[in-house]
Amino acid sequence: MEIYPAIDIRGGKVVRLTNGDYGREEVYSSSPESIAEEFAACGAKNLHIVDLDGAREGTLANADVIKRIAKTSGLFIEVGGGIRSLTRMEEYINAGAGRVILGSAAVDNFTLVTDAVKFFGGKAAVGVDACGGKVAIHGWRTVTDTDAFAFCRRLKESGVRTVIFTDISTDGALNGTNMRAFEELKKIGGINIIASGGITYYEELEELRKLGVYGAVLGKALYTGKLDLKRVIRENGESYAC
Repeated sequence: MEIYPAIDIRGGKVVRLTNGDYGREEVYSSSPESIAEEFAACGAKNLHIVDLDGAREGTLANADVIKRIAKTSGLFIEVGGGIRSLTRMEEYINAGAGRVILGSAAVDNFTLVTDAVKFFGGKAAVGVDACGGKVAIHGWRTVTDTDAFAFCRRLKESGVRTVIFTDISTDGALNGTNMRAFEELKKIGGINIIASGGITYYEELEELRKLGVYGAVLGKALYTGKLDLKRVIRENGESYAC
């Protein structure tokens, strides 16, 4: 299973939100690049980066620092937040990102998804953020009527190879993830599911790995010391993403 330590950036700083609430923010570092270096020193091969300002504003607000990390870290980087056009996707790919994540734009304009798969293949991914089983967009401020699992099936049928699925109700809460959601997602088949949102315990990672989940994003549990990245990587047989 691939392990993706996460760096969420807001105002140029590394932060973590609780349940997607921008008003419940904790700042962990003023240097995203230093955090990326620390993760690499622990043996990480992958990195999950989200531009929180971009996700909310629809811009590439923190693109400069993200591009620097992509160019210099030596890590396989997947990045999301504010990516709402093929041009923006290409901008990050040219900077060295290995995978670019569409979020709100995938819901607002599904044609963008099919175009992204056509032009970028496996480098195009979609992040599905769920609230009460429905897809949430625009920095998690708007909950749509779109069923999250049905949307993932549609993504698979459109040729998307990788979906990053987050249950907002568990994200950043340090109470564990929504394991039932990933059990349901695995039934779809033919798509790489990356689990995100509240993963807190080693036992959860073992369960996800046995379930056959492709990858796991780790955030606040790493920053608070609930999980040790070296141990996580050692126990889950991380390899380079592709």
